Amino acid sequence: MANPRRGEVTLRLNDETYTLCLTLGALAELEDAFGVQDLPALAERFGTGRLSSRDLLAILGLGLRGGGHAVSDKALSEMAMSDGIEPLAEAVVALLVNTFGGAPAEGLNPNPPEPQDA
Repeated sequence: MANPRRGEVTLRLNDETYTLCLTLGALAELEDAFGVQDLPALAERFGTGRLSSRDLLAILGLGLRGGGHAVSDKALSEMAMSDGIEPLAEAVVALLVNTFGGAPAEGLNPNPPEPQDA
């Protein structure tokens, strides 16, 4: 079971439940992968609300390995998405929010709140 206080998120993928966690090593790999110098720049990069499929793959792969699962990016890229991309995107958003804190960026929130009547 995932512990959000540790930044963990649960993802159900191909009838298996995985725990995702971005470790310090994973964050260092993300800094390198996205060509940023530090954690604030990495948080700013994710805060743009725009994630490519390559971004999702990198974050999910590092999150899976940080959660203790020996899944390569190649194996992850070949997994069928039986429930579509939405659960993956939701897991990545939750993982980033748990890791960096704060509310998800408007463009990253896959389930925005309903408008309130005035």
